[in-house]
Amino acid sequence: MSLIQITLPTQKFTQNTEKDTIVGIDLGTTNSLVAFMENGKPAVIANKEEGHIVPSVVSINKNGEILVGEPAKQKLLSEPEHTVYSVKRLMGKSFQDVQSDSHLISYKFAEQKGLVRVKIGENFYTPTELSAMILKDLKKRAEKYLGKTVSKAVITVPAYFNDSQRQATKDAGKLAGLEVLRIVNEPTAAALSYGLDAKNHETIAVYDFGGGTFDISILRFENGVFEVLATNGNTYLGGDDFDQKLMNLFSEEIKKQQNFDPTTSNENLQKLRNAAENSKKQLSFTEKTLVKIDFPEQNFTYEKELTKDFYEKLVAEIVEKTIEICRHAVKDSKLKTCDIHSVVLVGGSTRTPLVRQKVEDFFGKKPFCELDPDEVVALGASIQADILAGNRKDILLLDVTPLSLGIETFGGTMNVLIPRNTTIPTRASEIFTTYADNQTGINLNIFQGERELVKDNRSLASFKFGGIIPQPAGIPKIGVVFTLDADGILRVSAKDLATGKETATEVKPTYGLTDEEVETMLEKSLEKAQEDMADRMLIESRNEAELVIKATEKAL
Repeated sequence: MSLIQITLPTQKFTQNTEKDTIVGIDLGTTNSLVAFMENGKPAVIANKEEGHIVPSVVSINKNGEILVGEPAKQKLLSEPEHTVYSVKRLMGKSFQDVQSDSHLISYKFAEQKGLVRVKIGENFYTPTELSAMILKDLKKRAEKYLGKTVSKAVITVPAYFNDSQRQATKDAGKLAGLEVLRIVNEPTAAALSYGLDAKNHETIAVYDFGGGTFDISILRFENGVFEVLATNGNTYLGGDDFDQKLMNLFSEEIKKQQNFDPTTSNENLQKLRNAAENSKKQLSFTEKTLVKIDFPEQNFTYEKELTKDFYEKLVAEIVEKTIEICRHAVKDSKLKTCDIHSVVLVGGSTRTPLVRQKVEDFFGKKPFCELDPDEVVALGASIQADILAGNRKDILLLDVTPLSLGIETFGGTMNVLIPRNTTIPTRASEIFTTYADNQTGINLNIFQGERELVKDNRSLASFKFGGIIPQPAGIPKIGVVFTLDADGILRVSAKDLATGKETATEVKPTYGLTDEEVETMLEKSLEKAQEDMADRMLIESRNEAELVIKATEKAL
């Protein structure tokens, strides 16, 4: 049975925080960092023998010994099948979402109940478990440096992470022995770092281009309050794509020169990846670099001179995708580029000169580069941790949800309770009624997306609400409440206003949006707006006509 909408009252709430010592963690695709507040200033934790950046790499040998960070990265060539990198790209994804990329990596995917698993040796690991290993290592680093137990953290995620990806990150923290007090969007955390020295009444664009994800957020800083005006991004676009362009180039040339495919061997695949990554870094500050890859088994050494101009033409299409996303975010913020005072660069991929030039051309101003793009997110997370600990009361963070959340009503239409770019935490409620006489239960189907019909959006969860007293259609009143917390995680409850009976659920989808869905969801909502509205009006007219017919038949 379905629902008919009655009213749309909406209200918001704020969340209480508790005083405590909390670290800030940037769980990145390529590198991860942990930071804390030292004498009132944010600082990245760096142990002498380990440095401050932890490569987001996990290696598990045949004996089950787990290595994380630099020691694991050193195993990429010698034990590629036992070493996992860029696991963040798998968070909250189904096997189907990532299957097309399986040939590009040296470790193996497997499927269990539709979910992606990483096969290492004879064992299978979820992306959440592997991320927990990285978080556990960061936790140990913090404890070693601070000399005390660390049990609470703020963890950052890409702004465009959906409900399932955020939940997976929170679960990883739990597995690592951390209570995750807040999930913070990476661009927002970066703005917090920048905001310590920001002028009042300033609008900031945070361009966050990391190893595996891209985000752009437009924020306003006024009287100590950071308000996110709009956010946009792609959870499957990053510096890894630069590497892939170079790897494809190298492998194609090797095939032509030697008639063998280097991508069929995990070890050779990793050699290509290392060469691509090193070349990319070199071309960020030099005009040319020489690529040399040895293949002893083939008695062959591949050599190629790469110039900065050639490389920039190779990756220009990827950079242009980020600029197009920026264009959408500025439009959503209802501002013009000339209204934005500062542009902050975040993520290692912003070291590429072409990226900086394109950002400057689009926004019409030189981007702010004084903060280390690798550290800025972790520093912002530690500031948010300090706020939650009750040590700072001069800054308030108001984040937003990137995609609309709603419920299916009769005829398959999407009734939005929380629109995209709504400030979180938030709470929205509506009253629904039954469609058929003597209806004793309803199915609540929860969706995420921007289209008018649920068939074009992504299903998040379903649960049944029963025990409704049999009455004529339209008489029962069912209150449905959506509560979106500060982490961007949704909880839904339904209550029969006559009997007081209530059912609630935390939305825990099995996996997140596919790349294509995330990237095209907003575009399709604009392209199909007129068609969607016509479909919705037809369904609503049909529903109304059927109700009139039923009422007339009763009267007769």
